[in-house]
This record gives sequence, C-alpha cells and structure tokens, in this order.
Amino acid sequence: MNDIDAGWEQRSVALWASIDAHGEEEFFALVDELVADLPADSGLALFERAAARDSFGHSDLAVPLYEQALKAGLPGERRRRAVVQMSSSLRNMGFAERGVQLLTAERALGSDHLDDAVAATLALCLADSGREREAVSVAVAALAPHLPRYQRSMANYARLLIEPDDEN
Repeated sequence: MNDIDAGWEQRSVALWASIDAHGEEEFFALVDELVADLPADSGLALFERAAARDSFGHSDLAVPLYEQALKAGLPGERRRRAVVQMSSSLRNMGFAERGVQLLTAERALGSDHLDDAVAATLALCLADSGREREAVSVAVAALAPHLPRYQRSMANYARLLIEPDDEN
C-alpha cells in the first residue's frame, strides 16, 4: 500500500491500542490527526475514520465512510476488515440482509486469517435476517476446525442444518 510507511503503521497500532484511554471526541481527533498525513481521498484515511466512529457505536457515521473507503481502494486485510465492520454496522442499523449479501460475496473471494470474523459476522446477520438455521450452520462450521475432537461430526451437522433431509 503506497499510502503508508512502517512509522505510520506503528503510530496507528499504538493509537488503536490506547482507545480505551480516550473519550470518543478525543479519539476521533487523534485519528483525524493520524490520517492527516495521508491524501484526503485515501481509502486508508476513510477506513480509519470509519473504524473510529464504529468503535464508539456510531454505525450511521461509519457505514458511509466504509463505503467511500472501499470505493477509493483498500487492498489486503483492511479491505476485508472494512467489509466485516461495515456489515456489522449495517446489521446494527437494521440492514442485516445487506450484510449477508456483502459477507456471502466476501467468503467467495478466498480465505485468510479473518475467515472466522467473516463467519461470525455472517452468522449474526443471518440470525437478524430470520435465517437462524443458516446462522447456526455458519457458526458451527467455523467453530468445528478449532475443536480438539469431533471436527468431522460438527462439520457434517453444520451442513445438515441447511441441506434438505433426504429421509423424509
């Protein structure tokens, strides 16, 4: 990513690690100060501003910033994080089905260390969309590989929650 260097990234990590030491207005100002080093239309700057608002419960302010960040371009992990975080915010705002659409498309793009975050958020969006069996299926399927035993059984149970029962 051309927008940042290692020093900027370290400052960002340190700022986010200190979030609980700041009130929301102070934290917003600190994030705005941090991203002032980036171009105004930078996807990264928009993402950081969105995440700050989101972290203090302002989904309505975060979603438009996430949308702008994704449109401006967010490569790699931050792009995927923006999709997860925006979907969660959409769910909080009553637009869970849109979150389902975004996260379903995201799952089709590939796999990485954020897969469980995608699955967990998708399960919440599905549940809020009235699709509880699918939500449980997604959650159990995501959990199964982490179990010390029963991985195969749990993966099968997750699949059976959403497949039609052929015995009836």
